[in-house]
Amino acid sequence: MSSDAVTPKPVLPQPVRSESVNPQTPALDPAKPHTTAKKVPAWKRKSTLVLLLILAALAVFGTTTQTWIHVAIAQGEVAQTDLDIPGSKAAVAVSALALVALAGALAITITGRVARFITSTVVFLSAVGVIALALAIVADPVTAAMSEVGAATGIEGAPSQATATVFPILAAVAAAILAIGAVLVFWLGRSWTVRTKYDAAKDPSAAKSTEPVDEIDSWDQLSRGEDPTA
Repeated sequence: MSSDAVTPKPVLPQPVRSESVNPQTPALDPAKPHTTAKKVPAWKRKSTLVLLLILAALAVFGTTTQTWIHVAIAQGEVAQTDLDIPGSKAAVAVSALALVALAGALAITITGRVARFITSTVVFLSAVGVIALALAIVADPVTAAMSEVGAATGIEGAPSQATATVFPILAAVAAAILAIGAVLVFWLGRSWTVRTKYDAAKDPSAAKSTEPVDEIDSWDQLSRGEDPTA
């Protein structure tokens, strides 16, 4: 070998300059969730509004079990004790309207958009009816108690002094909350969706899993209308 041959020098890797790194790319923090989805406020959520309707309807129905009218009957030849009339007797329709509103609130959880609008309208009208009946008793408790006083004394139109308690007012307040909740459901319910067991089958983007299927997975697929053996 000739002494004039030049020995090649090893090529060393060049260090990456810090200027070549994009300074505008922020480092991702693994502790923070990487999502751009907007969080829905609690008062706009379906579960919150449905729970509000249920509690308000139950509150209205609960007031009907309490005394709405206290009657002091005028003493005649036969002594009569004072009479306490519950809301279920002073305003029979209030109990029925409260049950209608409760059923409507439960139906909102499973109904579609059109049925949800109809149901929320029924709940709203029921709440308005409760408010009207409760305020009528507060305004004129003597007339509202007349039938119960006649049944207790055996004399139609017997003189009495009737006063309304606080429970008709509480029923009106609960019904007002019920009406507000029904309006919110009617307005915000347009963006709600109903998830059913057939949604997975209708979703073309859903990919089938290639993992082994156990007995629990088989039952889950059958409940969704899928064939686990396919």
